[in-house]
Amino acid sequence: MNHSTASWRRTFLNLGAMTAATAIVATLALPGTGIAPVANAQTNASAEAVAQLQATASQKLERSTLSAVAAAPAEASRAAFTATSAAELRRIQLAAAAAARVAAWSGPRVNDFLANPPYPNFSLDQVVQVALQYQGVPYLFGGATPAGFDCSGYLQYVYAQFGVALPHGVRGIAALGTPISRDDARPGDIVIFNNMSHGGFYMGGGQILDAPFPGRTVSVRPLWTDAYYIVRIGI
Repeated sequence: MNHSTASWRRTFLNLGAMTAATAIVATLALPGTGIAPVANAQTNASAEAVAQLQATASQKLERSTLSAVAAAPAEASRAAFTATSAAELRRIQLAAAAAARVAAWSGPRVNDFLANPPYPNFSLDQVVQVALQYQGVPYLFGGATPAGFDCSGYLQYVYAQFGVALPHGVRGIAALGTPISRDDARPGDIVIFNNMSHGGFYMGGGQILDAPFPGRTVSVRPLWTDAYYIVRIGI
């Protein structure tokens, strides 16, 4: 290879290297938007700032949301606890008052009447008159004296005064009685709910005399359901 050929080749290589270098420098000099365009022509720095701001806001929102969600069950629990506590306190107060009434009761009880009934001659009309004397007596679960009645205890107490022994329970009373038609029913007969949940004195005209439920007292009131039948006991 002669000297002129080698010189030409070196010149050519130098030119190629310079062209490549220029291209690399030009590429590195391009702005970020030229490599990866950002919406609204933001620079890489501004895009990164926005991303960080969004991330911070999102984290704050997540933290506040999570805090609210975490607090909600606690608030609900506190509310439920307060409501339950109030209801429980009321129940305890009623139970204590009922226990005090029972303890204070010194009058005759069911067994006393059965041993010596004040009304030995059974009469439905008289049953009604005796039963009406106890209007205003408070409901008491398990109660069978004028200190407090439940529904079957009330029936038991009144019928005992006629020498008729009734079980303390609606189902037992229903089994003991003779079902009669509503057309034949008379005041003083016994109303039995079909599901055995309740009973009372039939008063005619679609009314019942009963010991309703906690917080209520013995009273005459309209029958609120048609799911009942009548039984007769004593005659």
